[in-house]
Amino acid sequence: MPSLTGGSHAGLVFLHGSEHFPGAILLSYSLEQRNNSLSKNVENSFSTDPVLPMPRHLKKVEGGNMLFHVALTATDAPYSKWQCRIMYYWYKKVKSMPGSEMGGFTRVLHSGSPDNLMDEIPTFVVDPLPAGLDRGYIVLNRPWAFVQWLEKATIEEDYILMAEPDHIFVRPLPNLARGEHPAGFPFFYIKPAEHESIVRKFYPEDKGPVSSIDPIGNSPVIIKKAQLEKIAPTWMNVSLRMKDDTETDKAFGWVLEMYGYAIASALHGVQHILRKDFMIQPPWDLEVGKNFIIHYTYGCDYSLKGELTYGKIGEWRFDKRSYLRGPPPRNLPLPPPKVPESVVTLVKMVNEATANIPNWDDER
Repeated sequence: MPSLTGGSHAGLVFLHGSEHFPGAILLSYSLEQRNNSLSKNVENSFSTDPVLPMPRHLKKVEGGNMLFHVALTATDAPYSKWQCRIMYYWYKKVKSMPGSEMGGFTRVLHSGSPDNLMDEIPTFVVDPLPAGLDRGYIVLNRPWAFVQWLEKATIEEDYILMAEPDHIFVRPLPNLARGEHPAGFPFFYIKPAEHESIVRKFYPEDKGPVSSIDPIGNSPVIIKKAQLEKIAPTWMNVSLRMKDDTETDKAFGWVLEMYGYAIASALHGVQHILRKDFMIQPPWDLEVGKNFIIHYTYGCDYSLKGELTYGKIGEWRFDKRSYLRGPPPRNLPLPPPKVPESVVTLVKMVNEATANIPNWDDER
């Protein structure tokens, strides 16, 4: 891992080079000079094209430990806390089921100080970015949190699942990675080729075609710990440089950090296996099927006739953003008839978790 050094100059963070960027300062930021470009003197040590051939039949060719550590980044806000509690409940329930290769669990808390869930959920506290550096885009703390956690924590498993608080495990999750190929979920809205002029600011032509960049974010991804240790600092650096570039920030918006991970992975020559069965996203995905995770990032709004009214508050709704200041109540009403199975399953699983988590209503 690269060494992280806090210099004596106020407002500066320095991240020194890895084996891929020998002796280079990957990140240099001054709160007094936030509009200056971040270091562009990143040395190129790649000698091969980053496009890796995908084996026709990917099999578990490795022996030994295939367990993966489940890690999610979180804040100490009530909105984050209640989602983490539900997520951890379902992790514990499916972890020991047949077919699971789930190992330990860590909530990487990037608030800089412990909170009142430390005894309930295994937690590792890391520092947030320096004040003002995220410019209101709190997700920029995610790669920085992983850099710190990977450097400082003892992680027994050889693989890591990067997850999020609004993930619910529907069934036991095996290790979907194969050798040097991590597993990721293809997002329909991550389209590097449609933004080639922007992407080339961070992924030069000598690295290969833009098609080398996978249409993914960092989550869900199952990846070798050793690979993530190399990618994470680059992911942080690229994401911060993107946020510092007005054109890129405007084009990528709330998915900027996802592009940051996708580009950083490609810079390290890492190609992901794209698993559509990794997760579903109600209300657009209608059935749970044999998928592994429900991601409830979208609001679910329906009429009492079971008709989707997306973009308009429904007569029945479940939207996590309705509960920014505290947890949803126990025993939420189930959706009306004709609402897709995925939405019904989501609400039932939320209700089961809240019914069984102690002190749910104390607004922890």
